[in-house]
Amino acid sequence: MGRLARFVLAGGIGFVADAAALWLLLSLTPLGPLLARVLSIGFALTVTWQINRHLTFAPSSRSIAQEGARYGGVGVATSIVNYLVYSALLLALPALPPLAALTVASLVAMALSFLGYSRLVFDR
Repeated sequence: MGRLARFVLAGGIGFVADAAALWLLLSLTPLGPLLARVLSIGFALTVTWQINRHLTFAPSSRSIAQEGARYGGVGVATSIVNYLVYSALLLALPALPPLAALTVASLVAMALSFLGYSRLVFDR
């Protein structure tokens, strides 16, 4: 159970990084909520990789390049789910604040992320 708790902590930090990047991009650039989210997801993936690598799972036996590629592959797959849920919510409910859509989408993607990272990236 400790690893799952550390994963939730890492995910929480990643969520804050994602939300902060999204808020900054929406506040300081002309980017809309859909394009800004693509960039904020990329930032959050980088943050969570480092946290998961050092706190949640420990580095794998693979090279950092192989591990990063696997992490990126799982991250992209789960980010697509995350982004689709986020976009669908904003399109279906135009008055919904982007940060609320981000919260729901992140929760949906969390279970997929844990399974993918624990089985395909940091497996022993």
